[in-house]
Amino acid sequence: METLKYTVIKDVEQYKKYCDILEELILNENNATRDELELLTLLIEKWDNEHNTFKDSDPIELLKTLMNEHDLKAKDLTGILDLSKGTISKILNYHKGLSKDTIRKLSDYFKLSQEAFNRPYKLINEVNRHFRDASLMNTRKNIIEA
Repeated sequence: METLKYTVIKDVEQYKKYCDILEELILNENNATRDELELLTLLIEKWDNEHNTFKDSDPIELLKTLMNEHDLKAKDLTGILDLSKGTISKILNYHKGLSKDTIRKLSDYFKLSQEAFNRPYKLINEVNRHFRDASLMNTRKNIIEA
């Protein structure tokens, strides 16, 4: 019986090996490798869906990781997301949340499900940034009327 060139991914080592092979095939793509490329993509996507490591990270950390992996800078996101540099900066520094439109564009660009970016995470409230003690941020102040 002939052994298969590729099998269902069973461990992280095999996953990384297949990712490396896929990357090489993409760089040297031709018609002869198209079926191989599609098969590896399916196997890798299956592993990703079953072993989704993105569930543990907040959307901004995920975005920063993806930017690093794709060698993107914040200024590159301005064209991808059609947002200003200031807005991108606010998003990356936890001052502004991701809109539905931004989530959709990120999902399309990075070929991930929208769920990866549509998770709750804490924003830094600019109004209270001057407080050194974070416990003061959300307390009610007693104001005595004279």
